Amino acid sequence: MSGGPVLLTGAAGRIGTVLRGGLPERGFALRCLDVVPIVETRPGEEHVVADAADLAAMVDATQGASAVVHLAGHVGEATWPVIRRAGIDGTYATLEAARRAGAQRVVLASSNHATGYTPRPGTGLLREADAPPRPDTYCGVWKVTMEALGSLYADRYGMDVVCLRIGTAIPEPATPRHLATWLSPDDTVSLVAAALSAPSPGFAVVWGVSANTRNWWDLTSARALGYEPKDDAEVYAEAVIEAHGEPDLTDPVHARVGGEYTLPEFDAEHFEPGGDRAAVPRADISPGSGVDR
Repeated sequence: MSGGPVLLTGAAGRIGTVLRGGLPERGFALRCLDVVPIVETRPGEEHVVADAADLAAMVDATQGASAVVHLAGHVGEATWPVIRRAGIDGTYATLEAARRAGAQRVVLASSNHATGYTPRPGTGLLREADAPPRPDTYCGVWKVTMEALGSLYADRYGMDVVCLRIGTAIPEPATPRHLATWLSPDDTVSLVAAALSAPSPGFAVVWGVSANTRNWWDLTSARALGYEPKDDAEVYAEAVIEAHGEPDLTDPVHARVGGEYTLPEFDAEHFEPGGDRAAVPRADISPGSGVDR
């Protein structure tokens, strides 16, 4: 990569905030973009207030950047118009802006929900190659589209595009599922730093979880980028199991990659206006902000 800053979209969100704290310690200068101003700024940061789905604004924001880390988008499931605008349009604008500005590397925050209906294998770990697009929600469709766009820009324009299928990126695991899917804050930084630093990765899709004892997603591809996770959700297992009981691995929450997102509670009508899960459209928070990914 060149010596310019890394453009970080969705910088005001949970993952964005974690990366703003950790990436500079790894030597990455940051240009932080969000639709809302970042209140608690940090020394050395550049700041841009813009909508990641606005192509012209994204082209301007990407000028001089060495790479892009794209986190911006609606948190969790929502109606199709919200997902399309904040998620799909935002991903297109990010990749196209990077191409036009000459930023040859883009790291995309994909999700396990791109392949949410994929079942747990009978034995062994689940490789990315054995988890093709099988989205569990509109959010999952966005992530499938994100990976497809990343593949296009890598193949057609020779860009390096790394898609991170993030598990549960929260400070501490809170449910039995999280004991398998947790991605700790420190490991989040390590994973993104590896994706930014790996020599000529081309197009890659990798799982994003910590070194969890109960993990069932194969981290071989992520390790090939230089990712070495340090944290293990098992240190929280006693308290989590005491509160919730041992997981039933035949329950869809534990038997499918997407967990709760594959259940009827995530049917589309619940997210329409007036539905019991109706969401307020927001594009200012990075994926994984306080929700089970």
